[in-house]
Amino acid sequence: MVPIEEKIVLESDDDEIPFSSSPLSNKVHAFDFEPEMYPSADVAYSRIFKQIRMGPLRSIYVVLIKAKINLLLPFGPLAIMLHYLTGKHGWVFFFTLLGIIPLAERLGYVTEQLAFYTGPTVGGLLNATFGNATEMIISIYALKNGMIRVVQQSLLGSILSNMLLVLGCAFFIGGTIHRHKVQEFNKAAAVVNSGLLLMAVMGILFPAVLHFTRTEVHFGKSELSLSRFSSCVMLIAYASYLFFQLKSQPNLFNPIDEENSNNDEDEAPEITHWEAIGWLAILTVWVSILSGYLVDTIQGASDSWNMPVAFISVILLPIVGNAAEHGSAIMFAMKDKLDITLGVAIGSSTQISMFVIPFCVVVGWFMGKPMDLNFQLFETATLFITVLVVAFMLQEGTSNYFKGLMLILSYFIVAASFFVHIDFSNGKLYYISFLLEVVNYILSLFSGRNLHVSLGWVSSSVIFGIVVGIM
Repeated sequence: MVPIEEKIVLESDDDEIPFSSSPLSNKVHAFDFEPEMYPSADVAYSRIFKQIRMGPLRSIYVVLIKAKINLLLPFGPLAIMLHYLTGKHGWVFFFTLLGIIPLAERLGYVTEQLAFYTGPTVGGLLNATFGNATEMIISIYALKNGMIRVVQQSLLGSILSNMLLVLGCAFFIGGTIHRHKVQEFNKAAAVVNSGLLLMAVMGILFPAVLHFTRTEVHFGKSELSLSRFSSCVMLIAYASYLFFQLKSQPNLFNPIDEENSNNDEDEAPEITHWEAIGWLAILTVWVSILSGYLVDTIQGASDSWNMPVAFISVILLPIVGNAAEHGSAIMFAMKDKLDITLGVAIGSSTQISMFVIPFCVVVGWFMGKPMDLNFQLFETATLFITVLVVAFMLQEGTSNYFKGLMLILSYFIVAASFFVHIDFSNGKLYYISFLLEVVNYILSLFSGRNLHVSLGWVSSSVIFGIVVGIM
């Protein structure tokens, strides 16, 4: 029998062994816990290796394979092959259009993924910015090749497409799905964008009026100088708008329906923000490559299809370039998130008119290209009427399917108008227009005002008839 005091001492010693500071106790203690630590470490390392191995593959699957529209991706390389093997500009242009459509849509998708990490306001701005990346790349490439009218008409077509077709389809489909309720959006934000669009119309209208009224101080130079000055002012105005939207008054652009905005918490991004940034760079480079072939084959496609270059530039190119905005705007309208829809459609139009167009004028200035804001009277009048129609549609702060239908039908009228429109600044018709201007200018120097008007119209009609008859 062991005395009770010794039992207590032994039990206390046994209890102190795990906490003993002796080397033996520490060694035994460490080995006792080692079998439990290593399995957890193996699991952690396996998870890390799995993420490293599966992350890029999953990102490729999500961006390039998952969406059905990616079935059109092979048309891009096919267009390049046809360009070097056959040289048929019509087919090259058509396949290039098909190849750019999924790239533009994927740009919009990747931007939406990036918007999960930036918030709704910055996300809408990013969506509008990278949604316009296709148009900007095509414009800069065309400007480099001296195709100023293609730049002007494609950018004008992007504005018309966003304001009438994209917004109209979003209102129509959203109103059809939610036909038992009135869809609302932030009226204050819509008014600000409408004001910026009207300011853009002002900047584009005055050079055209100055040109066609023959009231320039220096013939052929004042118009270009005014365009460059107005472009700098418009860029300052757009920078001020960004500061106002993101820093000064961010609450003004918040969605009015907080419940719908809070539902975004149920959605999660499918790729990380670094993957989104990487895909933005890759897709932008690929779009720029295809844009070169697209611009080079516009004239050949016009001749092959017997279709005006103006129609191709104003209607076909913007529909392809606005594929991202089109899909995004409709998707958000179906989810009853019209504030994001307006941020994509109207925000994109505002960005093109107040940033992309003036930016192209400034870039052309540095390139030595006479890029100006004179979009000709027909195009300027079309833009002015479009901005007025959309501004009236947005003034109530509500939408329905009938408003969307009216916008879509208005776009059909615009498309038909450009299909029968003769652009006097393209090809041989440019020289006709220039000859008429020279005749009118000479008559204005040697005749009175009334005589100038009568002789100008008579001589212009005669010369136009002779040249067209020769053509």
